Amino acid sequence: MSGGWIMVVAAALQRADGRWLMQQRPLQKHHGGLWEFPGGKVESFEMPAGSLARELTEELGIICDAAAFAPAGFAEGAGGEGGPAIVILLYTISHWQGEPQALEGGAIGWFTPAEVDALAKPPLDVVLAERLFQNCRATPIAPCQAAATPL
Repeated sequence: MSGGWIMVVAAALQRADGRWLMQQRPLQKHHGGLWEFPGGKVESFEMPAGSLARELTEELGIICDAAAFAPAGFAEGAGGEGGPAIVILLYTISHWQGEPQALEGGAIGWFTPAEVDALAKPPLDVVLAERLFQNCRATPIAPCQAAATPL
């Protein structure tokens, strides 16, 4: 955390069939039951991509090469209920080792862009999804359109 805000990282994982992974937040957490891009807080000693690789191992049980992450956008929001503001950095990921699993409760699922749009999501994930899919449609050769295959 720095200067009254928290940096968060999130992953847009895409399979070879074009579907995107979304994670449902555990019911007991803030925004419980809503769907989000997996990720978490960046610790003070971490760089964002390294933090995301760690979070994906902890939350999904997959191994990723942080050097292969492609920045896809960001979203920011004022802190609610006296909490700090949040900045979320979104990266696209098309290669990983292992099969993603919901290790921290909630659920995971693979969705088309239209299905992701229809999911109930926290406000910043709504912004991230809009930007991700707008970028992908605008540049058909973008990394987020590449076939995703596990390592």
